[in-house]
Amino acid sequence: MGVSPRKGAWARPLADYVLRQIDPLVARQGFGESSLLMRWREIVGPRIADICAPERLQWPPRAKKPAPDKPQEPATLVLRVEPGFGLEIQHLAPAIVDRVNAHLGWRCVSRIVLRQQTLQREPQGRSLRRAPPPTDPGVHARAEAATQGIEEEGLRAALVRLGEHALAPSRPKK
Repeated sequence: MGVSPRKGAWARPLADYVLRQIDPLVARQGFGESSLLMRWREIVGPRIADICAPERLQWPPRAKKPAPDKPQEPATLVLRVEPGFGLEIQHLAPAIVDRVNAHLGWRCVSRIVLRQQTLQREPQGRSLRRAPPPTDPGVHARAEAATQGIEEEGLRAALVRLGEHALAPSRPKK
């Protein structure tokens, strides 16, 4: 009879830990969670995400003793918009509000305020990833040999890259 794993002993995605660490930082901007920032492109689509980005959520002031039967008023989403695209985003505002609220699962945002400012983008042709170090032909051949029985090209290529990293001699730290 096999040994059963401890409860919660399974590996968890790295994103679970990263988002948990980022959430307090984005809370300062009025966001209750980081998913709105981290998944903006998925929420609004690439066309809209290319010309605007969320900056903060402005919540209305709360009464010291709110009425228990009065629901919380929704927030205002402040968006940074590329200059020249303000009118387009203004026309798309109802759709953006609907998509954001659908993502969050409740009526969190009621309106959008636009702030025209150039978005900071990664320069064309540059990536945050470093170029992979040159691989030793002997290490590459060993990794290729270890993956001979795998038929799917994408999986085999990924396993070869993994094998190259695992089989490569460790380099001294600088």
